[in-house]
Amino acid sequence: MKCPFCNYEDTKVIDSRAFLDGATIKRRRECIKCEKRFTTYEKVEMATIYVVKKDKRREKFFREKLLRGLTTATVKRNISRDKLEEFVDEIERTIQNTLKNEITTKDLGELVLKNLKKLDEVAYVRFASVYKEFEDIKSFIDTVEDIKKDKKL
Repeated sequence: MKCPFCNYEDTKVIDSRAFLDGATIKRRRECIKCEKRFTTYEKVEMATIYVVKKDKRREKFFREKLLRGLTTATVKRNISRDKLEEFVDEIERTIQNTLKNEITTKDLGELVLKNLKKLDEVAYVRFASVYKEFEDIKSFIDTVEDIKKDKKL
């Protein structure tokens, strides 16, 4: 691993520990030459996932894009960044477990909504209002009514 400070090619690992439920290894390293310390993360590389858009274009799945949408949906909710990271990890794992390398935007949106409803109902409605492209207040009210129905079951 190259040192990010002096670009020297040799560094040593000082400490390693599991991070994010063991899915990632966090390592503290030290440069042999300049003796500065830095942190690296090691994660299993998964197969690339592609999202098939409504117009049939294929776009690489970007977890950051989903995370941005979830962050917007959870503004002023008591949901930590770590919780959102875990949420996106779970979505990625679910897609990977289908053994397919692509998913439609419709299927991705439905998967996110299904899991988001369990996490936070307000965030669910916010995300749904963008994903389902509500055109009027009735669509919004119908979504809220569906949540109320689900709670009664």
